[in-house]
Amino acid sequence: MRSIFREYCLPALLLGASVITTTANGALFMHNFSQGLPPVVRDVDLWPWAWLREHPNLFVTGFAFSLTLLGILLVHEFGHYIACRAHRIRATLPWVLPAPTLSGTVGAVIRIRSRIPSRDALMDVGIYGPLAGYLASLLAVAAGFALSSPAPANATAVLVRFGGQPLTIRLVHAILAHWNPALPSFNQIAPHPVLLAGWIGLFITSLNLIPGGQLDGGHLLYALSPRLHRLTTNLLPFVLVILGVYFWIGWILWGIFLLIPAMRHPQVPLAAQLSRSRILLGLAGLAILILTFTPAPFSHASLLYFFRADPFAAAR
Repeated sequence: MRSIFREYCLPALLLGASVITTTANGALFMHNFSQGLPPVVRDVDLWPWAWLREHPNLFVTGFAFSLTLLGILLVHEFGHYIACRAHRIRATLPWVLPAPTLSGTVGAVIRIRSRIPSRDALMDVGIYGPLAGYLASLLAVAAGFALSSPAPANATAVLVRFGGQPLTIRLVHAILAHWNPALPSFNQIAPHPVLLAGWIGLFITSLNLIPGGQLDGGHLLYALSPRLHRLTTNLLPFVLVILGVYFWIGWILWGIFLLIPAMRHPQVPLAAQLSRSRILLGLAGLAILILTFTPAPFSHASLLYFFRADPFAAAR
């Protein structure tokens, strides 16, 4: 019974809780969108529960955001899961983790319960998640742009500003603007919650592809070169702290996260060389990282900015 609970009931309960938390946030995002506002303009937009008690009938309007975001997360994790099954690696079903964050979740994970047998298997397990999640996010961004509307000329002050646009956002916007030249840019629209979910999906993809530890990017780099993986994993915390000081304070937390002993990459048999097709998959992972990464995902959120001494604030 305990095994059945952990294998099936626990993932279902976590998913159910995540549906509630992400839909609650999505309802407020949809409410702000209907008013022509950015997603987060007031403190209450970060904690939607008091607002929902007053407007319980609006809860269902959050499904556009929550189902899009949870769909991206599940597609990502099932990419890993299917790769594990293909290589006969034991793994849990995806666990979607609810949390009191801007999105209502901190993402999703699977637990690998048996040894990864080869470098090819490690590459497959590492790449198929972000590859699937990236494609799902790409579709969400395209649909979100189509659903969004121009921001009003007298736009109100914003509590949370979405910062640098990853290359994917710019490319999708350029393609859509070819057919609709009047389409406003990402910074000049009231983004539909579906676009917001797609942006978060791209952001989560870039975080997973950080090339260190047991992150997806770490798996890819370890499969390509264990020595380079060890060097990069040792250097990344310092790089991320610097990024946190000048761009987004959250990078500091990720740098600390990589220092946790549990993030050390497990040994994988290295006798067989990585096949050529898997090397190409590794390069695809690097391309996705370039297409999704931005050093300042949120504007005015560096450590220096919080001390009111951010020299990059004007540039961003």
